[in-house]
Amino acid sequence: MRLPTVPRPRSLAGQLFAMQAVLIAVLVAGYALFSYVSDRHQAEQAAARQAAAVARSVADAPSVRTAIHTPDPTKELQPYALQVMRDTEVDFVTIMTPDGIRWTHPDQNEIGRHYLGHIDAARQGHTFSETYRGTLGPSVRTVTPVLDNGRVIGLVSAGIRVEAISRRVQEQVTALLGVAGGALALGAVGTFVINARLRRHTHGMNAAELSRMHDYHQAALHAVREGLLMLDGQFRVALINDGGRELLGVGPEEEVVGRSVAELGLPAPLTGALLAAGPRVDEVHLTADRVLVLNTSPVSGGERRGTVATLRDVTELQALTGELDSERGFTQALRSQAHEAANRLHTVVSLIELGRAAEAVDFATAELELAQALTDQVVAAVSEPVLAALLLGKTAQANERGVELVVSDESRLDDGLLPESLSARDLVTVLGNLIDNAVDAAQGTVRARVTVTAFAEDAELVMRVTDTGAGVDPAHAELVFQRGFSTKPAGPGGRGLGLALVRQAVTRLEGALTVTEAPEGGAVFEVRLPLRASLAGGGAR
Repeated sequence: MRLPTVPRPRSLAGQLFAMQAVLIAVLVAGYALFSYVSDRHQAEQAAARQAAAVARSVADAPSVRTAIHTPDPTKELQPYALQVMRDTEVDFVTIMTPDGIRWTHPDQNEIGRHYLGHIDAARQGHTFSETYRGTLGPSVRTVTPVLDNGRVIGLVSAGIRVEAISRRVQEQVTALLGVAGGALALGAVGTFVINARLRRHTHGMNAAELSRMHDYHQAALHAVREGLLMLDGQFRVALINDGGRELLGVGPEEEVVGRSVAELGLPAPLTGALLAAGPRVDEVHLTADRVLVLNTSPVSGGERRGTVATLRDVTELQALTGELDSERGFTQALRSQAHEAANRLHTVVSLIELGRAAEAVDFATAELELAQALTDQVVAAVSEPVLAALLLGKTAQANERGVELVVSDESRLDDGLLPESLSARDLVTVLGNLIDNAVDAAQGTVRARVTVTAFAEDAELVMRVTDTGAGVDPAHAELVFQRGFSTKPAGPGGRGLGLALVRQAVTRLEGALTVTEAPEGGAVFEVRLPLRASLAGGGAR
């Protein structure tokens, strides 16, 4: 037959409640036992002192000495002893001969019999106390001599039964247990309330479930490639995963948990977004070498508890988007040119139909010479194929927007001059965005023109873009390179990212980027990039 098993509490809160209840019960029981033993010892000592005081008082009474010298001491001593018992609340007062024959006793039948107990020390004139089982049961008693001129003429014994002492102690322990029971009940109620809150916070999960959730939590943090950053209510880092460290440029050995997000050395716009009270949705931010998309969500439960931030790396996507925009611009330029070519072809056909063949040949030849002259000019100045293709495409785009884009006579970049450290994508990002910004600034002006200069000098690649726009306010010379800054109205895709991408690429390539005012008005953006590889031939201006 199997005995029924006591169900164990499953939740962590239940286990804590049971443990605390048992702990309180053990403490109360231990204190009650200690109090019982201590109080009993103290009660016995108090009873011994009380018995000694009564015995000495009786022995010192002149009436007792007088009665002892009478022929029948019992006649006078018995009523006196009973009266003393009633007045002092002792259980017996026995007056006896020096040999231990009782003159008094609470039980009349015991008078004249031998006293049960030790009397040798008292017969020698000393007072002593002991616990002894007599005719009334175990008692704490004191025996003292009755002296007359230094001679022992009798003995007095006063005592209190152990049963009476135990009864007094039990009354005290009962009161103590009552108080202890109240304390146990109060502690149990308090423990139950605290554990009820704990159950709510742990959602009723037991220790095994919490441990399993922690394991899944850690595995998920390391598996997710996106950056995850958790901040507490004071904007200190509470948690950061491996992806977050990589995207923010925080080393794996660097201790960041507990530090304020303002101390991480992040770009000011990104730090401001993380410190913002409201949520942020798909905000683009630039670090030294990455383009990040930030989303934040405040954690609240009646009060602000912190912020959860996610980071996605869209550096490659942004670069591809820029290339796609360039291709889209090229496509639009080709479409426009195709439209213009159709118009010119219709013009040539119409001239032939009108019998003006010579004029038709001159018109067609002039158009071809103009296009070829533009291509020859660009290729002669910049034979680097990537930059040459970019300049030809941007020239067509600028022309469609009513802006003249020219390559200055100072430009000179031969094919093969640029080292592998300067990738084509970085050059397209830098020069392409500078030209787009210049075309935006020059568009709509009286003499809309953008001048591009590119050459190698002193182991540096210099690219300079000048426009005829309104120029850059000196107070905004640094702000123009921050993400989101623009003097133009925001379009559907937003503004202020192009120059920020330029500065990011230049910083990554350890170059320099400056903006100054052009002599004839407008702005001059100049980029200087180091040529780390050997510069064969140097490159002429």
